[in-house]
Amino acid sequence: MTGAAVRIDGNTVRLPGGVAVRFVRTLRLPEKGTHPLPPGLGEFPVRRVADYADTVPGEWRARGGVLLPVYLREAMWLSFGGTTEPAALQVGVGKVCAVSGEPWSDRLSRRPQNYVVLPRQPWLDGINSGKGTVRQFVAVPLGLGATVEGQVTGEEVWGGVQLQSFPLREDALTEWRRQERERAVRAAGTVGGYGAAMPMTASAPGAVPPPAPRAPGAAAGRPAAAMGLGVGGSMRQEVYRDDRPLGDWSAQPSGRVFVHLVTPPQWRRITGEAPPPSPVDRAAYTRAGLPWYDYYDTDAEDLAPTDTLQAVRPAGDWLGDDLDPWQAPADGQVAPLKDAPGRPVEDGEW
Repeated sequence: MTGAAVRIDGNTVRLPGGVAVRFVRTLRLPEKGTHPLPPGLGEFPVRRVADYADTVPGEWRARGGVLLPVYLREAMWLSFGGTTEPAALQVGVGKVCAVSGEPWSDRLSRRPQNYVVLPRQPWLDGINSGKGTVRQFVAVPLGLGATVEGQVTGEEVWGGVQLQSFPLREDALTEWRRQERERAVRAAGTVGGYGAAMPMTASAPGAVPPPAPRAPGAAAGRPAAAMGLGVGGSMRQEVYRDDRPLGDWSAQPSGRVFVHLVTPPQWRRITGEAPPPSPVDRAAYTRAGLPWYDYYDTDAEDLAPTDTLQAVRPAGDWLGDDLDPWQAPADGQVAPLKDAPGRPVEDGEW
């Protein structure tokens, strides 16, 4: 981690500006077809590298950050929260931007956009590889060429996940707060005009309400870098375009963190803790009638994918066929989130 600015709170990584990131276990999608959003099946445990200085590789001590355990071919998604004020967050996979496919940078860019905007973007399940779709993050070992890093750069040096946050410039943040106060006054006046007694709260331009939980009840490189992220199946998810001027954002990041991905045996050797249980059987999950999800924001514009990320191939091209059986969700098993269309209104004789 960089200084004292980035912390972990339980299994949540907290970056400056109130940005909170959780790494969520999920069902791995088939590599063919396009699917609804899979559920959250609990958080990956996260620990500070500095707390295990005697058992982590020397390169990790120099790099700092945090570590988490992940099984071969296990899928994950990143859940964003914590902040109500705008923030820009860069997400790297092996120091390749998961949004643009460009090399990792300490500056924000719009051509192509190399970050997601919070709180509008509630989560990110994979690389921005299609129109209105992403390809799922899937853990793979370094050395095969299967990672996004290996396919884009031709090398597998870094592995892991990289996060970097940027706040608004002070003048832009002051103006945003002023607009929010005006929005709150207008909203209160509208409600008062109809005689309603309930209080109204303002929401940020483009902000989304706290997302419904996606959980069924709860929510050849350096040998030290054990695992990286490749991709699996495609799902319906938009990566939203930033609608504010690039100059509104700070020119320098306020915090960054390197997330090391380790195998379960490595996790036990380093931390002395038992790793999480193996991933859930996805066919059994679906047969049980548990929910999948669909998320739609009517006010947001999807960010077009770059050629670089569209060309990334799934992990199965290296690791072989997926032996985990697949059962598609039944009608009505996919739950809509945020701007759900609602049930149709029946008409009759007039």
